[in-house]
Amino acid sequence: MSTAATPKGERRRQALVEAAADLILEGGIEAVRHRAVATRAGLPLASTTYYFDSLDDLVACAVHFNGERELEAMRARVRDIEELPRSLEGTADLIVDLLIGPGEGDDRLERERLISRYERCVATARYPELRAVQARMREQVDELLTDLLERCGRAVHTRDVRRLVAVVDGAVLGGLGESDPDPRALARGILLDVVESVAPPAEGATAER
Repeated sequence: MSTAATPKGERRRQALVEAAADLILEGGIEAVRHRAVATRAGLPLASTTYYFDSLDDLVACAVHFNGERELEAMRARVRDIEELPRSLEGTADLIVDLLIGPGEGDDRLERERLISRYERCVATARYPELRAVQARMREQVDELLTDLLERCGRAVHTRDVRRLVAVVDGAVLGGLGESDPDPRALARGILLDVVESVAPPAEGATAER
């Protein structure tokens, strides 16, 4: 058994992944450097090259880790949604909460989290290793959004669900470029115009809220 495959080796490797993941959230992918990661993890500098084939390999693992953290938070939100027919407005609010976040807590940290998410999307053009990670995440987000819409008493046109994601993505990117961004309000306003065509109320469903 190699040292990297031992329990101690796995713990060290995971510590490096989590350190790189936190650096990405704080400063983007460019913040991931061998010394910065090792220092954050409290490990020798050589550990980054010992446990990973390259810095790009470490970045891909860190991006995947951050993605899984986001997805787990999304899964928890969907699990908490009661199966109940909802109005257009109520449905739009839940979509915004799922794809952007509930808007609670530190506004600065929320902004940094969103920036990190969209930097990850753009980075797929520079880092081929991230493309498969990003594709898997997109599929899982689509599945979670479909589950949410069905819980809201809507007949989902699965092939069009990505339109809703694209609407929110566009609103967030536009908002982040403004001095006083309010991507939640912008995304909600646009969703009100498109939700009915992508996910109309299911037959016999009467919206309660």
